[in-house]
Amino acid sequence: MQRIAIFASGSGSNAQKIMEHFHASKKVAIALVVCNKPGAGVVTIADQHNIPVLIIEKERFSSGDSYINELKEHQIDFIVLAGFLWKIPLALIQAYPNHIINIHPALLPNYGGKGMYGQKVHQAVIDNKEKESGITIHYVDEQYDNGKTLLQAICPVLKDDTATSLAQRIQLLEHEHYPKVIEKLLTQQEIQAHR
Repeated sequence: MQRIAIFASGSGSNAQKIMEHFHASKKVAIALVVCNKPGAGVVTIADQHNIPVLIIEKERFSSGDSYINELKEHQIDFIVLAGFLWKIPLALIQAYPNHIINIHPALLPNYGGKGMYGQKVHQAVIDNKEKESGITIHYVDEQYDNGKTLLQAICPVLKDDTATSLAQRIQLLEHEHYPKVIEKLLTQQEIQAHR
């Protein structure tokens, strides 16, 4: 059984889709939700799914032990970022090399980097009169939105789009693709581990 920690900061819609996808899995368990905002919607969703929640504090996460011991106590094998807004510290990346992935609501390398998240991304795409946008699922490294791309999915940007209407189409792509990519990746890693 591979054990996933979902890191999230907000409402938790992607986290919920991932939990639902793996709910009956015999191979993958969502073992922990890590959140930096005690009142975030994802905390309620985790409670509904009987998944433990670890609330983290910025200084310890960024400059301290990065909560690695807590992750080890929960026997976490893999980390999935689902709307988690803090930069992942080097210590955590080194503790989980090629075992941390993120989803970004744009086609990287454009519209990534510090401060580029949520509505800000969609507004920038619209302001630049892009014809298409989409999602990028990628490994996490020391730089924001920089690791190797695992999947991109595209949707059109319509003439009358607002950041909100574009976000709704992007979210459909996120919900469709993120759980499947996680499952495929974990299956590949399991096969490699048994070679």
